[in-house]
Amino acid sequence: MGSGRRAFAAVALTAVLVTAGCGILGGGGDTTLPYAAPSVTDEPTTDPTTPDEPVETMPAPRPSSTKPKPKATSATPTMDPNWDQAPACATFSGPKVSRTKIKSALQSAAKRQYWRTEAPALRVSYPLVKAIAWQESGWQQNIRNCDGGVGVMQAMPDTVDHMNLRFGLDYDPENYQDNAYVGANYLAWLTKYFGDEFFKGSYDLSTGKCKTHSSLCLLNLVIAAYNAGHGEVDAAYPKKKLPNPAYVDSVRSLMSSCYCDRF
Repeated sequence: MGSGRRAFAAVALTAVLVTAGCGILGGGGDTTLPYAAPSVTDEPTTDPTTPDEPVETMPAPRPSSTKPKPKATSATPTMDPNWDQAPACATFSGPKVSRTKIKSALQSAAKRQYWRTEAPALRVSYPLVKAIAWQESGWQQNIRNCDGGVGVMQAMPDTVDHMNLRFGLDYDPENYQDNAYVGANYLAWLTKYFGDEFFKGSYDLSTGKCKTHSSLCLLNLVIAAYNAGHGEVDAAYPKKKLPNPAYVDSVRSLMSSCYCDRF
């Protein structure tokens, strides 16, 4: 999150995927192709009286094979195809937290009501929270990125301070549960900010409001701002474009289909 950060572009492979994050992404597997009998033909012969002109011959018939053709199989990928390589300056420190626990924290964060009085109907969906978290860290709490991002939601120090001050809280980004909460709270803050700024007080984050992954719907603006900062989105809005369309596209895709769904 924050203007200092950039999303790492999705590398699509057939079944092989690589770990990373700020987003931090990964993994791979092989496929077995069906057996195909080789095509056999006679080698062309040449007339000794005309060595430069091959004599045309008919190819030998393809030999029949009694060996059954195995069905093509696809190996289960070990990482998500939307991930990129981690930047060289990223480090891993502190205890690892299981992705099962991370998932529980993200689900809990998505259920919270962050604007109890000013926007009580505002909700941040679990698909959005889990996709942002997977894009940012691959659901790893012990990631410390070179831009200052920490943990599952890659919480930036300034953002944590802002959320704590604005909502009278005491989030500790070093704690994986607080990390999930502060990230979801920031998404809620961005939703209200852009909802009031550009959508006449509507806070509808449904995908049905978005024609494409690059349209200027509320959901796409919120995703873009989580990565680039709300100031960058404000500046790009009059030009009818997103400041980081690749990041938004990746997160939108993860909302629909994510390796994290299997945890």
